[in-house]
Amino acid sequence: MNNTLVWTFAERCASARAVEDVRKLFLREVDALGFPYVACASHVDPLRPPPEAVTMLHYPRAWVEHFSVQNLANRDPVFMTAKRQLLPFQWSDRAFRKSLTPDQLTILNEAAEAGLRDGFTIPLHSPGALPASCSLVFGPDGVDPLNVRNAHWCAVYAHEAARRILREQPSAGRTGLSPRERQALEYVARGKGDYAIGIIMGIQESTAHNTVQRAMRKLGVATRVQAVVRAMAEGEIFLHDVAR
Repeated sequence: MNNTLVWTFAERCASARAVEDVRKLFLREVDALGFPYVACASHVDPLRPPPEAVTMLHYPRAWVEHFSVQNLANRDPVFMTAKRQLLPFQWSDRAFRKSLTPDQLTILNEAAEAGLRDGFTIPLHSPGALPASCSLVFGPDGVDPLNVRNAHWCAVYAHEAARRILREQPSAGRTGLSPRERQALEYVARGKGDYAIGIIMGIQESTAHNTVQRAMRKLGVATRVQAVVRAMAEGEIFLHDVAR
């Protein structure tokens, strides 16, 4: 591994003040390492990402539009595999392909027709973050294995730098729920009532009720269902936390 390259890249990411700066740094670096296409991103619709999503990608525009229109984020075999495991994997690996459904194989074949023939995916698991991964697409002549390792480290640094910036940015759409209010709404989304929420959070039932009511007032809604939907829409709570 080229330690100088990696640490220089990490320092530049640490000094970046905008996600766009991190994106440009990362795409320039992986291009220099020999990867014609790359996607270091949260597992979301790339054309309609939520505010907390990281989307640093350079893929063929036609494929990105097809991916969005067909809602492939919910079926993509690369996304699905990256969610389940920690170790990187190559798309042409027999074990990877053997685990796929016919529909998922069709998606891979469509990607290949769009120019994304073979790649290497690095699952990115960060506490509190949306599921994410970095996929590096090989060119026709392949890539030096050392460059794959360098790109792996750069992807980890870039993803964390982008997440840091997103967390630090103020959002005009945020309602400013407290951590306890967000936690209570997550349990509401799981179908819990005031009594159960109180038990789980270690507070009185009346306190749990008041916490949810306070969150509803901040969100400007009349029902608990509306509160959950509004909180998700505004990035106060996330679906992957509710489903966990």
